[in-house]
Amino acid sequence: MPTADRRRAVHGMPPADGLTPDTETLIDMEKKIIIAIDGYSSSGKSTMARALAAKTGYTYIDSGAMYRAVTLYALRHGMIAEGRVDREALAGALPSISISFRKAGADGRQHTLLNGEDVETEIRDMAVSSWVSPVAELPEVRQRLTALQQEYGREKGIVMDGRDIGTTVFPHAEMKVFVDASPEERARRRLLEMEAKGEHPSYEEVFANIVKRDHIDANRKESPLRKAPDAVSLDNSRMTEAEQLEWLMRLFHDKTGIEI
Repeated sequence: MPTADRRRAVHGMPPADGLTPDTETLIDMEKKIIIAIDGYSSSGKSTMARALAAKTGYTYIDSGAMYRAVTLYALRHGMIAEGRVDREALAGALPSISISFRKAGADGRQHTLLNGEDVETEIRDMAVSSWVSPVAELPEVRQRLTALQQEYGREKGIVMDGRDIGTTVFPHAEMKVFVDASPEERARRRLLEMEAKGEHPSYEEVFANIVKRDHIDANRKESPLRKAPDAVSLDNSRMTEAEQLEWLMRLFHDKTGIEI
């Protein structure tokens, strides 16, 4: 069914061509929900969200990658210099920044595109990691990306991870999870991830970055990192990825009644 007709069906309207959509399609649409996974830096949110999306057939949106892409744009265009972000210049450039996603590689993992360029590897390096929180706390950046993220969720059936998904982007999401792990464990995970990509920062450098980002994310004025009142907490410090997915699937069943 075309997108426009799906939207009309949700609101009880006939499709544009006058045909009545089949009942199964309507039921499937009504059961779809929005899943918001928030938490601290390197807590495993993206790994969990990606796995849950794959298991449920939902669309995965990495909101953190969007902020990283904006940060990379700012670095490339000299908007970050002398220890500060040029807020006015970056705000003025936002309309010319396009962020999209596509599946790439043999494993079909989602890659981030900045103005059509695949920047998935570059947005994960330490230069971007060091500046993504200061960029993300700018109201103009958050408002712009929040609007884009809400568009992705218009027809539900998505899993989105970030810092403010369950509190600001989708406050009425049907399933909300808040993920945490100790700073030491998160730094260890982040270091392993970077080493696998050929980068070799010290553990101390990664740990310091984690602590700094935690402080900025939790204390910014615009959409600070916090647990939504109706979110379910998960400390995954000692959980395997398989155990995390099993936990998520139980919660998904509780929220939807769907057994997968």
